[in-house]
Amino acid sequence: MRRKLAAGNWKMNGTGAALAELAALAESHPAPAADILICPPATLLSRAAEAARGIAIGGQDCHAKASGAHTGDLSAAMLKDAGASAVILGHSERRADHGETDAQVCAKAEAAMAEGLTAVICIGETLAEREAGNTLKVAGTQLAGSVPAPATGANTLIAYEPVWAIGTGKVPTLEQIAEVHDFLRAELTARFGTGTADSIRLLYGGSVKPSNAAEIFAVSNVDGALVGGASLKAADFSPIITALEAS
Repeated sequence: MRRKLAAGNWKMNGTGAALAELAALAESHPAPAADILICPPATLLSRAAEAARGIAIGGQDCHAKASGAHTGDLSAAMLKDAGASAVILGHSERRADHGETDAQVCAKAEAAMAEGLTAVICIGETLAEREAGNTLKVAGTQLAGSVPAPATGANTLIAYEPVWAIGTGKVPTLEQIAEVHDFLRAELTARFGTGTADSIRLLYGGSVKPSNAAEIFAVSNVDGALVGGASLKAADFSPIITALEAS
């Protein structure tokens, strides 16, 4: 049975004062029935790990190399040393803003896995791709190219985030979410076999909020959520976690 997961991506938000939100979240969920992961900016990683009290902490990106002349980048080993247990990779904002390819995401995921980090691999289509009827083609291509061969349920999470739903307030229909998540499970099964495929958790991301969380979590093959803006405040994220626990 896959354990549910609520992941929060703080993106480029938060200074030291934001750690109070992490403490409040821990107080609200001292023994959660679902896993909780918060990915703060790198400047807060070590302090967040110290304040987490049972909440897992992750990074928002890592370099594929272990070290070297890569100014401004962080290796998987550095994230682990700072207290991270996971790292988000291939988020659409990095694919768009930094031109990251599936191959680069795959290399980063392998580096993360080699250091014992869980790779949270993001995939998703743009509005133009959906309107052209290419959603499953895009999802399949990104999944195949971004997920490395060593993937297992212990070291890999897949987050489906339709680009057009991130931060826009627009949400796919439940049927659309189910179609993609069922497709992803089938693709993983074809590649890795039933045992491994059934162990890999599939998260949905894109304008998840307290008002729609319960219905999204009831969808087939949705094992949790990767939440952006609504994860910044404990008062907003806590009801989403509660909805996941009840699903």
